[in-house]
Amino acid sequence: MSEPAAKRAPVTLTPGSRVRVRSAGPDDTAIESTGLFRGLVSIGGDNILAIELDGSGGDEKGRVRLVPIPALLAIDILEVAKPDEEKRAEPAQSPGYFR
Repeated sequence: MSEPAAKRAPVTLTPGSRVRVRSAGPDDTAIESTGLFRGLVSIGGDNILAIELDGSGGDEKGRVRLVPIPALLAIDILEVAKPDEEKRAEPAQSPGYFR
């Protein structure tokens, strides 16, 4: 019996991750978008990927491209961003009673 493979972390697409997205374009062509994944947007009940373009491929740097989920052909995760840890506020100190 062979030993089980080393456990791998699950694949997650976190906001701030650098990605390359191929999506369906006009006339059976693909549109390639490279940049930072900013999250999911819901428009009219449809989920859409928001990608902040990095300027490669002639795209305007900083522009946000919205890619509908049904149009996705492939997503390459180039660099994974660590998820933001919830910043928990310290509980407020009770002022107490003074005599």
